[in-house]
Amino acid sequence: MLTRLASTVPVVDASPLETIDNGPMRAMFLDAPGRPLREGELTIGRPGTTEIRVDVLACGVCRTDLHVVDGELPSPKLPLILGHEIVGRVSEVGASVDRFAVGDRVGVPWLGSTCGSCDFCRSGRENLCAKAEFTGYTRDGGYAEGALVDARFAFALPEALDPLHAAPLLCAGLIGYRSLRFCGDARRIGVYGFGAAAHLVTQVARWQGREIYAFTRRGDNAAQAFARELGAVWAGASDERPPALLDAAILFAPVGALVPAALAAVERGGVVVCGGIHMSDVPSFPYELLWGERTLRSVANLTRADAEEFLAIAPRVPVETEIHPFPLSEANVAIERLRRGEVRGAAVLDVRG
Repeated sequence: MLTRLASTVPVVDASPLETIDNGPMRAMFLDAPGRPLREGELTIGRPGTTEIRVDVLACGVCRTDLHVVDGELPSPKLPLILGHEIVGRVSEVGASVDRFAVGDRVGVPWLGSTCGSCDFCRSGRENLCAKAEFTGYTRDGGYAEGALVDARFAFALPEALDPLHAAPLLCAGLIGYRSLRFCGDARRIGVYGFGAAAHLVTQVARWQGREIYAFTRRGDNAAQAFARELGAVWAGASDERPPALLDAAILFAPVGALVPAALAAVERGGVVVCGGIHMSDVPSFPYELLWGERTLRSVANLTRADAEEFLAIAPRVPVETEIHPFPLSEANVAIERLRRGEVRGAAVLDVRG
């Protein structure tokens, strides 16, 4: 399923407002890492002063969700409702909320709130706030029919944009865009792991006039073909050397062993960006791979500025999202399909269904 992000934003007709319903809603709960999600009922309270109540339309299934389920990210809220690529409609607003009205279409990303007063927050680096909360990790997310959201960390979305195709933009798109920014003015960029984030960042990079070199698991011909369809100039296995040295590389695959491989594929002065929130241990490697003023860095979370920039750029590209939809009740199936690498593009829960 492939669609383009709408380049026009029609006026939202919010006149037929739904009656606020605080009754039970369907939700998928994680009771403990290592267990399948449990289907159950959720009762959502009234929004706080700065919150909005959102009726969820769609929610992307991200590899970070898989890390939480597998216990690779510590101390999640339990029981937990996963999901941080939320598209929904505002059904109630808190007393001090003036950014949104009932009926508005909104997107909700991974960054759920910050303290707003620490050095990081005050210097435009709110993604590093020690008191940050994260949607679908330390606060309940979108694997449910409704959610309470801090309105200051939600974003307006065009009404014409299909919710299922918009959902991956809110993490795969945002983290991909932040990772691409850290590549500087690199022209030849290697992308390791061609999944949801890579298929979106490839389109932005090509629009910017860059070349993409796609690296996948050996024998994953489907992913390599997908990369070529999206304009990658080369696609091969992760242990192969590209036909030319790269100016930068982005690792979306959470495999630490790829760090030395990427450094070896990058020209002097280049950068290797680790775009995931979790990665297996990085093996030792000779200093020679880092020497030559190569840079190795990570990407942590995202800022609201990242979201505003990317959501403004995406319609100009225009970014196209390829999705595999699942009903909410099949969230466990979607997670397992993602785990096995069987999803082309992005998996998305169709909560409306």
